[in-house]
Amino acid sequence: MTTEIILVLGVLAVTVLLLLLDAFRVDIIAILVMLSLVWLKLVPPQEAFSGFASNAVIAIIGVLILGYGIDRSGAMTHLTRFIQAAAGTSERRLIAVVAGAVGILSPFIQNIGVAALFLPSLLMISRTHKISPSRLMMPLGFTAIIGGTLSMVGSGPLIILNDLILQGGQPRYGLFDVTPLGLLLYTSGTAYFLLLGRLVLPDRRTGEAERDAQKHLVETWHLPTAVHQCRIPAGSPMVDKTREEVRFRSRYNLHLLALTEKDEVLYSPWRYTRFAADQVLRILGETRDVERLAADYRLQYPFSSKKLRGFEISRECGFAEVIVPPLSPFVGKSIREIALRKTYGVEPILLMHGAKEERQKFADQALQPGDTLIIHGRWENLKALGDNRTCVLVTPIERDAGREAHPVLALTCFLGSIVLAVSGFHLSLSLMTGALAMILLRVVSIDEAYRAVDWRTVFLVAGLIPVGIAMDHTGTVAYLSGSLAAGLEGAHVIVLLAAVAVLTTLFSLFMSNVAATVLLVPIAMRMANLSGMDPRGVALLVAVCASNSFLLPTHQVNALLMSPGGYRSSDYLKAGGPMTVIYLIVAVAGIYWIYL
Repeated sequence: MTTEIILVLGVLAVTVLLLLLDAFRVDIIAILVMLSLVWLKLVPPQEAFSGFASNAVIAIIGVLILGYGIDRSGAMTHLTRFIQAAAGTSERRLIAVVAGAVGILSPFIQNIGVAALFLPSLLMISRTHKISPSRLMMPLGFTAIIGGTLSMVGSGPLIILNDLILQGGQPRYGLFDVTPLGLLLYTSGTAYFLLLGRLVLPDRRTGEAERDAQKHLVETWHLPTAVHQCRIPAGSPMVDKTREEVRFRSRYNLHLLALTEKDEVLYSPWRYTRFAADQVLRILGETRDVERLAADYRLQYPFSSKKLRGFEISRECGFAEVIVPPLSPFVGKSIREIALRKTYGVEPILLMHGAKEERQKFADQALQPGDTLIIHGRWENLKALGDNRTCVLVTPIERDAGREAHPVLALTCFLGSIVLAVSGFHLSLSLMTGALAMILLRVVSIDEAYRAVDWRTVFLVAGLIPVGIAMDHTGTVAYLSGSLAAGLEGAHVIVLLAAVAVLTTLFSLFMSNVAATVLLVPIAMRMANLSGMDPRGVALLVAVCASNSFLLPTHQVNALLMSPGGYRSSDYLKAGGPMTVIYLIVAVAGIYWIYL
């Protein structure tokens, strides 16, 4: 064992440890690893930064922009109507129809994006047809994850696979070369829920269906609906005080929605906004609490202002339920740090963290993936918050009237990029061409395109690609694969494939599936060469099994759906255990019969 191999193994050990302990964000870990390889002279600088120009990174950027354009165009609204019409009121038929719809999108849109697209629609359907969300969310999540195996751009591991096998001297996979195996996995996963769903899925009822989304939110969360107006006279003690000093929520259980001064209206005023004489306040809460506030600060109440007369739960504004997704920039930050009112112009009403509901003192609580926020604001502000990809907007909101939707153009650009890829053009070139077409045709703006890209994933993939280069150049791959092959010497091919599949599954449960793919593909390919197997097929097995993440809610899709579905960790063990075994059996058998 050379000094270089020892150094690479040390970097790998530290990388795995940092990922397991979640010491830093995954993109920071990837950048740290990338720079460490350069400073330790294991790879030259030009190769360390080559990941940013890789096919995988460019393809990911293109896929994310195309997926955002499909969502932004309103095409999902038509798909939701089709699901409702086709499924009727049958739970089993609904699962089948949703699985079919997910199977159409998930080969081309990242699985977290597919889950986020369908989440609001399924919650609305569950309320309409009195079906528990816990019976629908897990099938949605699992089929979205499995659906990523239907094409080479459906998941991060498959996108990066071509770059890794090129480093190993093997030809690339075509866009749909993985589809036969993906169809086997997808059919098995769908059949699993159709046949055994009633046995493995929990049934936690969340209440009766409501005809109106606002009525549902108000009654489910016991939200206040009375909106009051108060005027600040010149002699009021409130003059020159900030919103935070008045303590509307903690002292009076009230929410300040807006204030007017002359002809200007300020919605959801910031915590450091200072009050002045003659301002009119628009307050959400109970009458007795408003009367206490008015008495303490000598406010003119009741008061009527024409400027704010239309500001109520109506066409102009209302409540919305949003969920914090795993890769949101909100994760780890408090509402105070985000400055939700100042940045987005919305009023936070309550926070649901796991099973704990907070209505007053939650401004300094760090948000976690799956947390639910109930907010109030103007429809345009609520829509902007959802479009910014920081939150998943669960509550249906009418699309901006001033913004024309282009579902046909969006689908044309999307399908055009797929046709280019199938025709033999480079995958990254095809996807970026489709993304640029969406921008030029004004399906999305250039600013929206930049916001659509998950730069955390970009840096994660680009930062980890040099790990494979270092492992190959230093002989680490040969050393590890030789040791593994020696331990399995004489074993049947099926046993070797099963060992690779199980090892990849275990890695992906506790670290990023992209990181697991980067670490294991070079080793698996070298071991395949030593054992007389096709290294491309074994590499594909690693990339596919990196998505076998059903046992724990550690996968970002499972984390997103855990709160809306009302799941516990034990629910994933119960439903995910058999799914994991089925996935392993089908993946190993498929690789053996189709690709070796």
